[in-house]
Amino acid sequence: MSTDEVDAYLHGLEERRREALERLRRSIIDVVPDAEQGLSYGVPAFRLGGTPIAGFAAARHHLSYLPHSGSVLGSLDPAHLAGFGVSKGALRFDADRPLPDSLVARLIAARRAEAGV
Repeated sequence: MSTDEVDAYLHGLEERRREALERLRRSIIDVVPDAEQGLSYGVPAFRLGGTPIAGFAAARHHLSYLPHSGSVLGSLDPAHLAGFGVSKGALRFDADRPLPDSLVARLIAARRAEAGV
């Protein structure tokens, strides 16, 4: 895994979307500074002890936070996710409304507890 892969992924995005995902990347790193960065399934991922705990992606019409779990989003208080698109495995948001750092910390804490890392 390599931060260069994540840098290249972000470099290919339109500026507004790149800035939103770079902000999310910094937020993830603030919570888990020892996480390995790289690509998983073609999108940025953060791993602890080999276990993916967070990731993100740019789709055509939205950005996504990826908890790398089908149960993390369902385990959170729905009030924390209000205003964002939620599916089993992704939290969708817009570049103009980035995820709050406090929500990123909750998401990572839930995934770490689930994965035991």
